Amino acid sequence: MKKIRENILYKGDWIALKEITYSGKKNEELKWESIERTNTVNTVVMLAKLCPSNRYVLIKQYRAPIDNYIIGFPAGLMEDSDPAKNALRELKEETGYTGKVKSISPVLYSNAALLSDTVTLVNVEIDENLPQNLNPEQNLEDSEDIEVILIDKNKILDFLMEEQKNGVGVGIGVWYIFGGLQHN
Repeated sequence: MKKIRENILYKGDWIALKEITYSGKKNEELKWESIERTNTVNTVVMLAKLCPSNRYVLIKQYRAPIDNYIIGFPAGLMEDSDPAKNALRELKEETGYTGKVKSISPVLYSNAALLSDTVTLVNVEIDENLPQNLNPEQNLEDSEDIEVILIDKNKILDFLMEEQKNGVGVGIGVWYIFGGLQHN
């Protein structure tokens, strides 16, 4: 299978809708529609943990496509090719916290059937006793509405279930990490 051509059906400020024509297993022409960001295709997601309390940092953010708030991890678009630098910048902007990068995943795909975006997961440790982390202040854009949630790992699953019961969305990443294995 191989891409033959692509046609942009719509291009806006943030996304483009594409029709991709590719050859199938029997050399027939097939079509597929996909969405691509117009400003960048690279995102960074932070799995941030406060130490010494071992609480995790989640966010509740309004998202217009679902007209609802959703629980997820701090995340953002990468401005250059350095995932660590971008992760710490986005963490500071969205939560006010500063931290230390502990590990970085390889480049991942969140939904390759629809999106061309890549995701890099960055584990960050936050020393909550540092002066700059005692009273963190967010630096949000006017279009952002983000509540920071600090929660013990053992309480996350119940919290997610309660939030969903109350009509709040739950992001797939948070469920993958904290909920998925507990229901096997």
